[in-house]
Amino acid sequence: MRALAALALAAPVGCSSPPARPFTPVDLPADPPGASRNAAGSPAPEGTDGPRRTDGAVSGPKEETIVISPEVRVVVEWPAVSDPGTAEMINAFRDYRAGSYSAVVTRGADAAYLNAMRDEGVWQGREWVGRFLEHHTSLRGVSRIYAMNVAAVDGRGATFKACVDETGMRLLDADTGKAVRRQPSWTRGPFLQTAGMRRGDDGVWRIVLLQYEELPGEPAKGCLR
Repeated sequence: MRALAALALAAPVGCSSPPARPFTPVDLPADPPGASRNAAGSPAPEGTDGPRRTDGAVSGPKEETIVISPEVRVVVEWPAVSDPGTAEMINAFRDYRAGSYSAVVTRGADAAYLNAMRDEGVWQGREWVGRFLEHHTSLRGVSRIYAMNVAAVDGRGATFKACVDETGMRLLDADTGKAVRRQPSWTRGPFLQTAGMRRGDDGVWRIVLLQYEELPGEPAKGCLR
């Protein structure tokens, strides 16, 4: 893999790499638990060939699988959820992550992941997908999202945290479909992702800012299992 590509893709999948900075809660996303949607959060008409997910009950712990393509899946380990706001935030984060993978796999044709984002979040999402397109790389494998929690809520804003494990994924040369020789750091350990969210006037929670912490950082150690 060219040195430039390796540098550009060193950050965890689904993250851009702005300097770490504190931020305060700024909102939430809404999606009725159990609603059928595609990977980027848009309603999924019956009979379409878009990403498919297998849902369980939202009220208790469950495992949800989102099929992006025959070679790419996202597994979401839902915690027990007792309030709609938490479920809506999990939906928004899930739709962003699954949708961004879909954007990479479709070479940018599917940009619906941006429906789960706003403000700086939109810029971060586009930048991340753009890196894959620019360097002719893609993905295969399984990503897992777990240990999700709402760290803070302040009016229309919220801070959401989740562990992401992409050790089951591989970075590919998009032209050959083969794994690149030098795999990035996100294939070697989980990381903690923090999303600042804001609930808009339409009542929908969207991601406005993304940050992450990799191992051996202390916050990321909580993602080891």
